[in-house]
Amino acid sequence: MTSPTATDVWLPFPADEIDGLPEGLDYRFWDGGPEYPADPADCAFYVVPYMKGSEVAVRPLDAMSGVQVVQTLSAGIDHVEPGLGLLPAGVRLCNAKGVHEASTAELALALVLASLRGFPGFAEGQEKEEWRSGFYPALADKSVLVVGYGSIGAAIEDRLEPFECARVVRVARSARTTARGPVHAIDELPGLLPEADVVILSTPLNPSTQGLVGPRFLAAMKDGALLVNVARGGVVDTSALLAELESGRLRAALDVTDPEPLPAGHPLWHAPHTLITPHVGGSTSAFLPRAKRLLAGQLTRFAAGDEVANLVLTTG
Repeated sequence: MTSPTATDVWLPFPADEIDGLPEGLDYRFWDGGPEYPADPADCAFYVVPYMKGSEVAVRPLDAMSGVQVVQTLSAGIDHVEPGLGLLPAGVRLCNAKGVHEASTAELALALVLASLRGFPGFAEGQEKEEWRSGFYPALADKSVLVVGYGSIGAAIEDRLEPFECARVVRVARSARTTARGPVHAIDELPGLLPEADVVILSTPLNPSTQGLVGPRFLAAMKDGALLVNVARGGVVDTSALLAELESGRLRAALDVTDPEPLPAGHPLWHAPHTLITPHVGGSTSAFLPRAKRLLAGQLTRFAAGDEVANLVLTTG
């Protein structure tokens, strides 16, 4: 049972840096450091520190007997899921829908273009003072498959629209219709993968997507296709992907990996036709203003007793 007297709000940013916070709540700054800012039992609204890992995210949960809302600053919730069983019943878990769409979609497009147009080779050539002219693939006229058509997947399609793709095919957990066209169910992938020149992963990590991109998924991709992962590393079977990359049959551009961070000496670092960025899909200048607007809105609703937005689940 949550405590009705808890009024503390734990924020990973100083409260005076967030415009529009409601009065009547006690704001405590905690960004994952070893010392808590107050008694966790008095926390009513917990904003999980951003990009500090699962150990930090769940550390105070078992002592938060009065918590009512847990708010992540990421689209995914996999880093807090291990601690949900420590919470009392009735706690609302909310994600950061609306915060990362612009940044993640930008990176997805950047990875596609950089990989197709050979930017890693150009950077290497510049370092060696080599003029590597040649003929490179364009995004124009390519068929793109977006696996995970939520708000980030839709934002990726927004940015693909001006690039004259032959088509954009959308895949989500279940089939539906949108203003842009049909969204296919995930069980239709075997029939869709062989036609895609570029496959972009933007799906959440959960039991149904863990290892989704395994040997059969990869084998169904056409020769020379590009796999782009801006989802979570665990969506991809790293060993299966490595086998395809080392054979030269597929290409990859990865913002997330499994394991992560990718350790020194891991063969993925030097796999052919592979571009790796260090999980920077959401960590851009666009993050802070959107995160702060989200928190001001959520806390205004919370203080007024209204329903909070972006509800993912309620603990039982």
